Amino acid sequence: MKPKIHLISFLDNDIQLFNDDCMNVFSNIPNNSISLIVTSPPYCMGKEYENITDDINSFINLNSKVIKESIRVLKNGGSLCWQTGFHVKNSISIPLDIIIYNIVEKINRELEDKDKLILHNRIVWTFGHGLNSEKRFSGRYETILWFTKGNEYSFDLDSIRIPQKYPGKKYSRGKKAGEYSGNPLGKNPSDVWDIPNVKANHVEKTSHPCQFPVAIPQRLIKALTKPGDWVMDPFLGSGTTAVAAVLEKRRFIGSEIKKEYIEICKERIEKAIDGSILVRPDVPVSEPDLKQKVAQKPKEFKW
Repeated sequence: MKPKIHLISFLDNDIQLFNDDCMNVFSNIPNNSISLIVTSPPYCMGKEYENITDDINSFINLNSKVIKESIRVLKNGGSLCWQTGFHVKNSISIPLDIIIYNIVEKINRELEDKDKLILHNRIVWTFGHGLNSEKRFSGRYETILWFTKGNEYSFDLDSIRIPQKYPGKKYSRGKKAGEYSGNPLGKNPSDVWDIPNVKANHVEKTSHPCQFPVAIPQRLIKALTKPGDWVMDPFLGSGTTAVAAVLEKRRFIGSEIKKEYIEICKERIEKAIDGSILVRPDVPVSEPDLKQKVAQKPKEFKW
């Protein structure tokens, strides 16, 4: 039976979407019920889905409330993954993951050890294309902080291995001389993820201005949850986390305050359910073909 998209109550159906403030949604979620919360919160820089008066203090206040509630609803051993970049204003950049870490540390001081968030990785998401800056180096990365509630957790590395760079490499000496040195299932993707961001020609692009690729929540869902677990995204946006959850057969709950984005979410989820969703495969970024004209340096270029 296909999962239903439901907009009212929690735990009645496999997919829960709420056109509401996430704090209202949190108030109806039981303690210790969610296995993974993965999101990218608003950066409070005046985007079309933000209040024009939002600033860095707005970011701190919002995330303090949401992370505190996230800890409450997470299962012990559950994971919280917060993807952020930089708050930029008047050419001044503030790294938001540092603020998130400080928020978590402040909340942790009020919790018992079993409920504290433990940081395991600061994942760097790098992408080759984006806005080009003229007064600073062009930004080409954001970060994901992966915390668990307590230090007893599971991590399914085999589900997210990527191809070995040199799969035919063998040990040259010792007891394993002549044997292949790499894991036959692939290698650990490390804490640096080279995944194209969602721009105009990306197969996943919607009208949302700040959309992240399905591969990011999909890796986290595979590694940190099991089929049937509940995954949550309190800042749902275009529904990317929901799509990843459906593709990996997890249950999902998400909230989004803008109705037009909820409609995009519903459409993408329906396509994920029926198998027609277009998603970029989570494969290494291809190297340019130097035989193609676009990869060759024009003679007019001076570098």
